[in-house]
Amino acid sequence: MIWSEVRQTYPNRWLIIEAVEARTLDERRFLDKIAVMEVCPDNAEVMSAYERWHQAYPQREFYFAHTGREELDIRERRWLGIRRNDATRALR
Repeated sequence: MIWSEVRQTYPNRWLIIEAVEARTLDERRFLDKIAVMEVCPDNAEVMSAYERWHQAYPQREFYFAHTGREELDIRERRWLGIRRNDATRALR
């Protein structure tokens, strides 16, 4: 699905979505094809659901969004340094 179809299918909802096809341009992430993974009743639930999905499938690209937004505005952040899990492994 594309975002406009997702918005029509799930009006005024919080969703966990997966980027099935995506690209990056000027540090902005464009989701060309989206899969809806879960519908959540509120923002608190969507945060915990996102954490569950991300922990279960860390290699996949999940986002949470509200369908009230006309467009998805996803910005990529450049991470400086190393993650805590990587740092812990390096010390062992």
